[in-house]
Amino acid sequence: MPDPVIQRAPAGDRAARVRYRRALMLMVMTLVVPGSAQLVAGNRRVGRAATRIWAALVLLVVIAMLLGVTHHQYAFWFVSDTTALGVVRLGLMLLAVGWAALFLDAWRIGQPLSLSLAQRRAVVGLNGLLCFSVAGVLLFGAHLVGVQRDFILTLFSGHQVHGANDGRYNVLLVGGDSGAGRWGLRTDSMTVASIDATTGRTVLIGVPRNMTNFPFAEGSVMHRAWPKGFNCGYPNCELNGVNTWVGDHLGLFKGVENPGMEATMSAIEGITGLKINYWAFVNLAGFRDLVDAVGGVTLDVRQPIPVGGLGADVTGYIKPGIRKLDGFDTLWFARSRDSSDDYSRMARQKCVMNAMLHQISPQTVLTHFEQIAKASSEMISTDIPASEVDTFMGLALKARSQPVSTLSLVPPMVNTGQPDIPMIQRKVADAIAASERPPAGQGHRHHAKHQAPETVTGGSIGSMNAGYAANDTRNLSSSC
Repeated sequence: MPDPVIQRAPAGDRAARVRYRRALMLMVMTLVVPGSAQLVAGNRRVGRAATRIWAALVLLVVIAMLLGVTHHQYAFWFVSDTTALGVVRLGLMLLAVGWAALFLDAWRIGQPLSLSLAQRRAVVGLNGLLCFSVAGVLLFGAHLVGVQRDFILTLFSGHQVHGANDGRYNVLLVGGDSGAGRWGLRTDSMTVASIDATTGRTVLIGVPRNMTNFPFAEGSVMHRAWPKGFNCGYPNCELNGVNTWVGDHLGLFKGVENPGMEATMSAIEGITGLKINYWAFVNLAGFRDLVDAVGGVTLDVRQPIPVGGLGADVTGYIKPGIRKLDGFDTLWFARSRDSSDDYSRMARQKCVMNAMLHQISPQTVLTHFEQIAKASSEMISTDIPASEVDTFMGLALKARSQPVSTLSLVPPMVNTGQPDIPMIQRKVADAIAASERPPAGQGHRHHAKHQAPETVTGGSIGSMNAGYAANDTRNLSSSC
């Protein structure tokens, strides 16, 4: 029998398929190594420049990642330095434009007019998909870098750098409300975070807002105005009334950028004996958005917490149990004092701080970055300079792996109407010293009677008469 006839495609069709595959390969090469298509079939000068830039960028990224993994301070510096962020943002935008141009040139090199209509459409579609995907990802990255840069510039606007005092940074955290028709800020809670400058080990020192008859730091404007202490009588001269008094006497604070906070810091220094490095004001209304941005906070609710009150009707309750609370419920967990007292509320606020420190992971920050940055900008104002952000980021990362100690200057230890200032300052010094020693056993500073109290608060073991455990402990997690 004669050999069967082998059907061969016309030479023109085979050449068309080769051109089609070549056009596709040029675009894939541009995706993997920008400039490689030009090296093979186009302007080799452009190709060499592009591939060299790409190799340098890959090497730079690898080195940066290795440094970030082995030396965290470099990563913290990088994400907080506004100049570096500006350079990266510009670089990403230029890379997006340049890479897109290389895709278009690869399409040109592929000679689309020599292809069939169907092949031409496929090449155009793939080229457009790759071009817009790569450029879109890079431009979105530039947007996120811009968000971070704006966040740093907006939030950390302080100008003066203060070094550690006796190996510690003392940061005054003030929580409260700000709003129209209200002078300055209404302080709702005051806590000093005393942070070991080497280990990050933190002691939270809570100062009750209703303390009276307290001194101010010597040499301060408030000390000159009140040399015998803030003692004008209830309720105008409670600690949270300092802001209001300053608002009526602004002439004493000429040239001071934030007189209310300056006066509050001098009060905290006079009470605790600590030198305050920086302050941060947390607008509690914005705190709700931050909790929502990180996906909620898990807390042990020990008894029903009223939602509402504070001069309004109670509209519901947060039920007991270990619960993941959204921003609305977390805010009420921290603020509610209906059927409670200020000191139990201080204990609950410490529990919220502890939960936020240990539960918000770097992965959560990365995946919800834009929402967190927006919420933080609306929630926090501070005098910490941008140049110090990397230092505090490093300390926060160290603090995550360690227990948080607390000391609240509340009854029964402290008479808030007539505080024993020397005794308070000894207690503060002892709490800081104890935090720097390895804990013995469980490390609880509260007494055994806290283990079986008559009552419990919503967020801490203990009662007003016995003392709330979260207000005085070397391991806050165990008391919450």
